[in-house]
Amino acid sequence: MQKAILFFYCVFFSFSIQAQPGISKNVLPTNAQLKSHDNEYYLFMHFGPNTFTDKEWGDGKERTEVFNPDQMDCDQWCRIAKQAGAKGIIITAKHHDGFCLWPSKYSTHTVQQSTFKRDVLAELSAACKKAGLLFGVYISPWDRNHPDYGTPKYNDVFVNMMEEIFTNYGPIWELWWDGANGEGPNGKRQVYDWNRFEKTVRRLSPQTVVFSDIGPDLRWIGNEQGIAGETNWNTLDTAGFKRGEGGPPNDTLLAGNVHGANYIPAESDVSIRPGWFYHKEEDSKVKSPDELMKIYLRTVGRGANLLLNVPPDRRGLINENDSAALIGFKQKRAIFNQPNVLSSASLNITQPDKKNPNSPFSRYYILKKPAIMNGLILQEDLKSGQKMSSVNVTVSNKGEVKHQQLITTVGNKRILMFKEPIEATEVSIVVLKSKGTPVFKAVKAF
Repeated sequence: MQKAILFFYCVFFSFSIQAQPGISKNVLPTNAQLKSHDNEYYLFMHFGPNTFTDKEWGDGKERTEVFNPDQMDCDQWCRIAKQAGAKGIIITAKHHDGFCLWPSKYSTHTVQQSTFKRDVLAELSAACKKAGLLFGVYISPWDRNHPDYGTPKYNDVFVNMMEEIFTNYGPIWELWWDGANGEGPNGKRQVYDWNRFEKTVRRLSPQTVVFSDIGPDLRWIGNEQGIAGETNWNTLDTAGFKRGEGGPPNDTLLAGNVHGANYIPAESDVSIRPGWFYHKEEDSKVKSPDELMKIYLRTVGRGANLLLNVPPDRRGLINENDSAALIGFKQKRAIFNQPNVLSSASLNITQPDKKNPNSPFSRYYILKKPAIMNGLILQEDLKSGQKMSSVNVTVSNKGEVKHQQLITTVGNKRILMFKEPIEATEVSIVVLKSKGTPVFKAVKAF
């Protein structure tokens, strides 16, 4: 024990001079954003005529009759999502081709004109409620079919479509916008009234979180490979930027801005397959559980939410290959559900005071006997904003250092996986830099 205590003081004082608590007014999350942080991982479903035409971007000229998933079972989607540990499903209610998965009164390119006829949004919304899953929608502003696209009338059409969705299929937990803005059937591009669109959502459903390049509630991560920044701030400067072309640089979206004016945390969208829509030739190219685990560690493990695309096949079912990968992925993540090794440890917390203003914020855990650790999970209490910007983590066994790692941001969750299991008796966490007093929500060794 004396050796362990001596080790603590060595670690403590070696970092005390470098500690820079800093004073800064933090941007705070909304209650809806805090809830979104807790969701962490959920499914994206690209589904529509492209599923049957083998395209990724439809041109709006496809025959509506082609859409006919005659075995569609939204309960099966939800059952697999639930088994996979996902918190919800976001469906492409309208992709760039303009095809609506609900019988919209404002388009003639919908399920109503298809062979299928059934209302996909109604069935999925009901299935999500039954399964206890969150329900969200993607609705592309670009419409390669609608005759009014490229004219002021289309902004009315888009608002009316959102009115239909929020009124008839809510509650909508997340609304997903991209900034796609290509030409419509008349060869013109649309001038989107984003201010009006945002006000419409806030009026219809104030608790819905809205995703886009610049939020306002969640931001794109700057890539579609499932890689969040090792430094990942939940704050972002959006002044002078817009959605789509003219958005913030990808490296800014990846890392955020340390002193960003807006609280807009990252969400990482990535597909379980090479494409976003189902293609039979990709059945053998589904990401393995190991690959999905790597993505999880690089997204959720770096404080971002993970939106994993799992496209239904032409039957209207989650394909067996995708389902098997999802369940295998869930089994991989079971390691994080093991009991907290530190729950029985004694805890010593230090922080700056009047006598020692340059002392670091630190947490030092001492176990009565050695325990095996595979990694650590650090979580920051974000109710007062994100603060920590430099943290040193040391794991030792009776004073002998076994693992030491310097990280930057912690945020909602930071997962540190060790290369191999470590037998340890002490864990030291020293916050070297922070925008104000850092507060941990949880620390876990597994």
